[in-house]
Amino acid sequence: MELNGDTLFFIVEILGTIAFAISGAMIGIDRELDLFGVIFMGCITACGGGMLRDVILGQTPPQSFINAVYLSSSAVTSLLVFLYSWRRHKRLTDLHAIGSITLDIDMPLNVIDAAGLGIFSVIGVQNTINAGYGENVFFCVFLGACTGVGGGMLRDMMSNATPAIFRKHIYAIASIIGAICYYYLMPYGRGMAIVVTTVLVIVLRVLASKYRWSLPKIETSIFSREN
Repeated sequence: MELNGDTLFFIVEILGTIAFAISGAMIGIDRELDLFGVIFMGCITACGGGMLRDVILGQTPPQSFINAVYLSSSAVTSLLVFLYSWRRHKRLTDLHAIGSITLDIDMPLNVIDAAGLGIFSVIGVQNTINAGYGENVFFCVFLGACTGVGGGMLRDMMSNATPAIFRKHIYAIASIIGAICYYYLMPYGRGMAIVVTTVLVIVLRVLASKYRWSLPKIETSIFSREN
C-alpha cells in the first residue's frame, strides 16, 4: 500500500515526537526529576518547537493542543522511559554500576536527539511551505530550524542549563543544514528528501560529538586566570 503525502508526514511527525520525548525524558531522569517532571520535560521537548513554529505562522492555538495525539504520544513515551529507567535502576546493587549506566547514555541520547532534530527540521520546512510561504527560502529554513531546536531550547532552560544551540557541537547549524537540504531535495520526492535529511543531520551530530567539532568561541576563563 502506497502512502500519500499527508499520511507519510503524520508518521514522520509521530516518529520525531517520540524521538524528542525520549530525549527530554532522559534529560529529566538525569536531572533527578520526579515522574511528573520527566513527563513534562518529554512533552515540552517533543512539542515545544512545533508550538513556537505555529505561533510565528499565526496558527493558534498550536496543533499540539488541537490534536491530542502529539501530547499523548509524548506523555506515554516519557512514562515508558521513566518506568524502564526505574526498573533498571532497581536492579543496580552498587554505585559503580550506576556510574557506568550514566556514562553509557551519552551516545544513545545524541543519536535519538539528532533523529528528532532532523525530522523536526523537515516538518518545520514542510509546514511553512503548506502555509503558503514556499517561495521564501529564508523563512522556510528559519522555521525549520526553530521547529528543530525550539523544544530542546525550552528543555534546557527549564533544566537550568545553557541551551544546546549556544554551546553544543554545531547543534543549530546541523538543523539549518538539514532544513536547507530538505527544501532543495523536496521537489525530487518527499520520502527521499526526508530520509536523506534525517540521516545527514544524525551523521553531522554524531561526528560533531565524536570529534568535538565546534564553532569558534572566546574562552574568557583564560583571562580570569591571568588576572
